[in-house]
Amino acid sequence: AVYLLTLSPTVVFWDVGEFIAASKLMQVPHPPGSPLFLYLTRIAMMIPFAADQAVRAHAFSALCSALGIMFTYLVIVRVIMDFKGTPEKVLDRVTVYGAGVIGALSLAFNTTYWDNAIEAEVYGVSMVFLTAIMWLAMRWQERADNEGNEKYIMLIAYLIGLSLGVHLLALLTIFPVLMIV
Repeated sequence: AVYLLTLSPTVVFWDVGEFIAASKLMQVPHPPGSPLFLYLTRIAMMIPFAADQAVRAHAFSALCSALGIMFTYLVIVRVIMDFKGTPEKVLDRVTVYGAGVIGALSLAFNTTYWDNAIEAEVYGVSMVFLTAIMWLAMRWQERADNEGNEKYIMLIAYLIGLSLGVHLLALLTIFPVLMIV
């Protein structure tokens, strides 16, 4: 809600105008390109909830950034529970889930993250992929001994492949995922 309330009112400086124009006309932005981001942004720009198409593209980025914050919360909680175990007492629950909230909100209200969340940039969508991949790796770790656990690894590989159509940042998740596996 905060991101949507503070969206940029129109096209802003640097790459944002290029991404919006490339999304609108389905063209190629600067190398290495971001075809999946352009397709998703183009679809978001077709939904008539604002008069300015740039605002529609900004709103898509804001929603993706918020999803990235949600997965960040889930990853933080999972990391803490891996070290401390499942919280039994109320105080332990407040500590674990409170730490997740504080960590996720610290990222959400970080200046750099917020600036990228309120404009049509690739970083919000890339963050969704990055955090979802890490969360799936931790889900796999919980269920590594169960039958059918390979579906998590396959989904992680698929998401890494998809994320290359947004930004190369998610390639960095390969190493932590391999360490978890």
